[in-house]
Amino acid sequence: MVVNKPTIIIYTQEADSDLLHEVCSGIEEEGLLFEVHEKSGELDELAHAAAEDSMLGSGIGMSGQRIAMQMRRLPKGHNVFELNAPRFWQCRNLGANSARAVKKMPFKAIYRGE
Repeated sequence: MVVNKPTIIIYTQEADSDLLHEVCSGIEEEGLLFEVHEKSGELDELAHAAAEDSMLGSGIGMSGQRIAMQMRRLPKGHNVFELNAPRFWQCRNLGANSARAVKKMPFKAIYRGE
């Protein structure tokens, strides 16, 4: 899929709607746009395809309660962040970090102890 708008792409497969809402809120808080599309595939495939299809080079894949953030040119499976059954604050920060990667800003904490 080729997208002509500068957006962060989120490919989902039966994603948890509450977690997806938090991811999207994190992106919005950083002032960027996003698009959500349902697509079949494994988590790594979704994240990799989202990054490749995003004009900004930042993509997120979601499958159930698993979330991965990927950047274009990184090999499939080498996700920047990957969360399994995350808390809402982690989802929001992951969304923000996908936008911050585009803006070349420091990341927000995703894991405790950072």
